[in-house]
Amino acid sequence: MDAKNNYNDNVFINCPFDDDHKELQNAMVFAIYDCGFVPRCALEENDAGDVRFDKIRRLIEISRYGIHDISRTELDRVNGLPRFNMPFELGLFLGARRYGDEDQKKKSLLILDREEYRYQKFLSDIAGQDIRSHAGNSALLIGHVRNWLSSASRRTTIPGGKEITARYALFSADLPTMCQQFRISPDEITFNDYSLFVSEWLKKTNAAS
Repeated sequence: MDAKNNYNDNVFINCPFDDDHKELQNAMVFAIYDCGFVPRCALEENDAGDVRFDKIRRLIEISRYGIHDISRTELDRVNGLPRFNMPFELGLFLGARRYGDEDQKKKSLLILDREEYRYQKFLSDIAGQDIRSHAGNSALLIGHVRNWLSSASRRTTIPGGKEITARYALFSADLPTMCQQFRISPDEITFNDYSLFVSEWLKKTNAAS
């Protein structure tokens, strides 16, 4: 199906893509799939000729939903400067919702941080938005993602947060075996590899239940 025609299923992910955040990213991707949606992020495309801004803009355009984790505020160990990618992409998403066409105005977003009111110290312009704290805990994050998607989409087929968390634990336990079957080392898993593993695991699990 064409991505634009899949607008109401696409969830744009804007979060730190580093080892320290990997567990939360994985939990987020799993929760999105288990809720019946499709995670989209810049990591899914690896075209060296594609300008990053154009890639981000395109993914935001085709996604009705967006999760924005702005928890990465630490100074970079190499250059001693903060990372502004997450607030920048959040701004693009809000701009698309405010100034876009009728489809873009339907956008819904979830903003996450480690602490609920910490954003007031570094991004006070988003005051009034409903910021959720995951406290670095994947179970809390899954619950926030589930509740938001259920409320925003009004779908009645979305399982509860506790069930998704339990299924995520089962999937994580099965992941090393899946890597062996595909002859992929766990530290080599790309975003697309992980997405494929999650979607295939959920298909088998749902078919068996």
